[in-house]
Formats: sequence, structure tokens, C-alpha cells
Amino acid sequence: MMTVIFLFGTTVWGQETFFPTREGTVLTYKTFDKKTKETGAMRYTIQGVKIAGSDIDITYLCESLDPKEALLFKEEITIHQKGDKLFVDMGNFINKAAFQQNGEIPAEVQITGNNMEIPVNAAPGTTLPDASVAMSLKMGFLNMKMSADVTNRKVEAVEEVTVKAGTFSCSRFSSDVNATAMGISVKSKTIEWYAKGVGMVKSESYDKNGKIVSSTELVELRN
Repeated sequence: MMTVIFLFGTTVWGQETFFPTREGTVLTYKTFDKKTKETGAMRYTIQGVKIAGSDIDITYLCESLDPKEALLFKEEITIHQKGDKLFVDMGNFINKAAFQQNGEIPAEVQITGNNMEIPVNAAPGTTLPDASVAMSLKMGFLNMKMSADVTNRKVEAVEEVTVKAGTFSCSRFSSDVNATAMGISVKSKTIEWYAKGVGMVKSESYDKNGKIVSSTELVELRN
């Protein structure tokens, strides 16, 4: 259900930011299940960059792909940086490809959430604000609700991570996720690695027993 889509990056005209800022930059990620079987892919292409003082808006074309890289769904999202903090709409964390019909999200699908806040200079040991997202779907007799609360968000360490796209010096973030769907609650832990000038490099999700259930990694970066 959840797909990480916020990307970190480089420097814009001497101003520090976590986002890639060159129009046309393409980042491709692949997702895997607990047995390392590929389950899909996501491709992000920078469509536009707007800068106003210390504020930056980056617009991406986000494409959800199946394991054979056939397009399932696409949409544009905009991520904001205000001063020394960046904000990501938690509604962007929903894998909308699961609900699309003929390439569109039905009006019956309602997604709400707050903004996930991330400081530009997050040192190890930093604690980050909680975030949440909720989705409701009403179609005929079907009334489905899903939600996720992201808590205990921390910056843990700086370390090197190697993926198909290369080896990167990354900040490691951790968080607890409590997701509820159809009245069933599932708790998990997420570890994510980010490299400045690149974006998210890798993420892993673990169940309550500490066993990995899924992962995502950067497989290609084109500037």
C-alpha cells in the first residue's frame, strides 16, 4: 500500500536542499518482497522547479510500473521546501495504482493526511515529528477505510549503502508504522537510507518480529 516517494537532492544556486533540482532528472526504483522477488517499480522524473527566496517547489511525474515495467498509473506531485524544512503530503504515500480505473482515481476514493516534515540538516540523534494518512473508499455497498500512523521517527546514523545504482554515503532514518485496513491493524518498522544529491537510496520494512517483509532500492539515476 505504501510507497516511498519523497526524494532528496543537491544544491540550488548555493542554497542547500535535499531535492534533485535539475529538470529531466530520472530516478528509478524497484520493489521486492521478503523473498527478494521483484514486485514492481516506480519512476520519478523532475518536471519543473520553482524557487522563491528560501522556498522551493519541485514537481515530479510519478509512474507506477509492474515487474515488466508496463505503466500502471501516473500522476504529478509537488514537494515543498520552506526555509530549512521540507514537507511531503502524506497522501502521496498511498499506492494509487491499486485503486485506479482507466488511469484515473475514482471520485469515491478520499485521501487525507498531514505533511511529513523533514529538516534539511538532520543530524544523527534527531527526533522527527509524527505523520499520518487515511483513505476511504465508497463504491456501492463497499465501504473500505485504511489509515497509517508514522511514529518514533529518528535519524540514526550516517553510513555507506550499495545498491544497483552505486554506492552512496547515506543518512539512515527509522520509524514505526501502525497501519489499519478493514479493521485489521498491522505494526511494522521502516528503515530508509537517503543520500544528498541523489535521493532515497534504499528502504526496508520489517514486521513486529523483526523479519523483513519488503524492500525498495534505487536501480538507476539519470541526470
